[in-house]
This record gives sequence, C-alpha cells and structure tokens, in this order.
Amino acid sequence: MRLGRDGVGGLHREGRPVTIDTVPTLLSALAQLTTILKTALFVVAALLAVVFLVDWLVRTRRINAFNPVARFFRQSVDPLLEPIERQVVRAGGLPTSAPWWALVAVVLGGILLIVVLNQLQVWLAQLAFAAGSGPGTLVVLLILWALGIVQIALILRVIASWFRMSEYRWWLRWAVRLTDPILRPLRRVIPPLGMIDLTPLVAYFAIWILQGLVRSAL
Repeated sequence: MRLGRDGVGGLHREGRPVTIDTVPTLLSALAQLTTILKTALFVVAALLAVVFLVDWLVRTRRINAFNPVARFFRQSVDPLLEPIERQVVRAGGLPTSAPWWALVAVVLGGILLIVVLNQLQVWLAQLAFAAGSGPGTLVVLLILWALGIVQIALILRVIASWFRMSEYRWWLRWAVRLTDPILRPLRRVIPPLGMIDLTPLVAYFAIWILQGLVRSAL
C-alpha cells in the first residue's frame, strides 16, 4: 500500500485521497482534555492522600481525640467515608482502613476515566479510517467495538468482585447481563482456583484472540 501527499496537504492511498479533514476535530479536544485531567487527577489524588492519612491517624488515635483537627475530621470527613467504611466492614476489613480504600477507589476511578478517554480517541480515529475505507471495514470495526465493550464489562465485574459489590447495583447490571452468557458455560468446564474465578480471565483472552482474527480482515 503506497501513501503519498496530495496538493492540499492530505494523504492519498492508491490514488484515493484521504484528507486530514476526515479525522474529527473532537480528537484534538479529547487529547487536550485528557492532558488536563491527568494533571488535575494527580493533584486531587495527592491532596486526598494527605487528607486520608490524617483521617487514618485520627481513627487509629495517633492524634488525640480531643484535638481540634480530630474533631473536624470526625464531623466533616468521616461521614463522607461512611459508604466505603460499610463496604470494608462487610468484606471483613477494619473500619480504620476505610481512608486507604477510599484513596484506592479514587486512584482506580481516575485511571479508568483516563483509559476511557484514550479508548474514545482510538475509536474516533478508527471510525474516521473506516468511513473512508468502505462499508466492509465499518462492519469489522463495529464488531471490534462490540468485543471491546464485552472486555470492559469483564474488567468491571472483576473489580466489583474485589470489593464484594452486589451485582444488582444499577451501574453493574449491564455488565452482568452482557457477560453472564459467556461466563456461565465456562464455569461448567473451568473450576475455580481456590477462591479465584478464572472464567473472566479466560473469556477476556479468548476475546482478545478473536479481536486479532477480526483485525486480520481489515
């Protein structure tokens, strides 16, 4: 496949022009947004790390309970951490570890947001390419997107299982409905490894192999 440059600054492939205008300007905006969010999330995570450290010191009585700082944290910060504290206790953990689990949740949430934005940029670039390559490429691209969504649902279920979250939560139900038809047959033939369910991992890599086969059709 030969790539050259035409007279208006675009690229051409086998005599067919593919101009820069085929790539949505949203790609540039998303790239800028991702850069800003990375910096903002880092600053927020650093500040929350300090806040949660102090809260942990208050909870473990390393700071005097009658100290004004301790009183402020008990009145203002601890109520915000109550949902996470309940989850920690329900999973058999100590209430004093709730600040650290809150920090883990913030960091994981930030990473997930950045991954989603990066993936959205990839999808938009792929869509721009498929739009200029014919309907067959677009069909293949839609199949890849569908498989990618299933992979995201598998990852979401694994993360939820780490925190022992109910599968009936509104934001998790779609992932359960999407992946259950895949995981249930696998569980009949793949036994768990102790307390670890291996079927999401097997399903994820099976989809990854299938994506490779589909990409070969591009």
